[in-house]
Amino acid sequence: MADRDRDEESGKFTEEYPPQEFLDAIAELGPSGTTDISDYVGCDRRTAYLKLKSLEEEGEVRSRKVGNSLLWELAE
Repeated sequence: MADRDRDEESGKFTEEYPPQEFLDAIAELGPSGTTDISDYVGCDRRTAYLKLKSLEEEGEVRSRKVGNSLLWELAE
């Protein structure tokens, strides 16, 4: 496993892919598929999907089915 950064105060590991990176990706790319977002952030597709689903549950992004893919966009 690669070395991960720890928070100096708590000693906990910091998030490798903070949610803001996914929001920034959608802001930059516009409505995009999971693979495009994962490529932009630099993570695997599954990690991107799970993070985007979490952001959707929080009301930050929304998804819609287009063909066999999900298209992600920022919530208004």
